[in-house]
Amino acid sequence: QVQLVESGGGLVQAGGSLRLSCVASGSIGSINAMGWYRQARGKQRELVARVSSDGSTNYADSVKGRFTISRDNAKNTVILQMNSLKPEDTAVYYCHGLVVPSFSRVNRVYWGQGTQVTVSS
Repeated sequence: QVQLVESGGGLVQAGGSLRLSCVASGSIGSINAMGWYRQARGKQRELVARVSSDGSTNYADSVKGRFTISRDNAKNTVILQMNSLKPEDTAVYYCHGLVVPSFSRVNRVYWGQGTQVTVSS
């Protein structure tokens, strides 16, 4: 199987910064994309940022210019640097991976367990 393990959430004041990390491990054949989604209380899960295997990125409009996603392919790691945080960024952040496991030839979606980010006003 494939596991995604997140770290780096926490409590920060508005205007502050946090850095989220996610490491993929297990039966990995290849990773096509990694990214971050978030889900605030009472809302649907939404894409925050995503980086493909070729390095191309896309961001939610609400985080453009404030968040930066990066990826270390050699370490199967994706980083989300979050600056100028706002109270509306408060949510559980989930790492997402589009992975071809070593035992398959089909892309599969994997999720981390989630990490809480709370931004106080």
